[in-house]
Amino acid sequence: MEKRSTRVGVNDSKKIVDETLNTELSSKGFLVASYDKILTWARTGSLWPMTFGLACCGVEMIHSYMARYDLDRYGVIPRGSPRQSDVMIVAGTLTNKMAPALRKVYDQMPEPRWVISMGSCANGGGYYHYSYSVVRGCDRIVPVDVYVPGCPPTAEALVYGILQLQKKIRREDKFKR
Repeated sequence: MEKRSTRVGVNDSKKIVDETLNTELSSKGFLVASYDKILTWARTGSLWPMTFGLACCGVEMIHSYMARYDLDRYGVIPRGSPRQSDVMIVAGTLTNKMAPALRKVYDQMPEPRWVISMGSCANGGGYYHYSYSVVRGCDRIVPVDVYVPGCPPTAEALVYGILQLQKKIRREDKFKR
């Protein structure tokens, strides 16, 4: 006599789950996709910026770490070494003489790395746009991911820029299959 189960439809649902798992594993690599999500979540929750404060925007950057805005609650902890950071915040006027140093610091950062350009001077030269000694935007030296406008931008604008960077990191697919 055939053994019967008291649970109705258990065997059918198990077959469906097994088939679904097999197709997911064979087509996408299920474990890698889950790992991507976990790693992306960890990256967005622990951004460690290298502060490159060149002018008055650097003061506003300091304001964003104080008690009123408290970037630490977003997991943004400033680092003094480029080898420990994954975000560079370029705040202020970038001169031609400082551009090679900026590029050198950027090259020392580990992959993946992101750049936030903070203020009108870093975005496009700002007030000193027509000066012979000013780089007209730090995007000519390093690739920029987020632009924060203003002269100087407020601390709220920097917090908003960091939140936009977190959204961008979530959208990107960093792991190629």
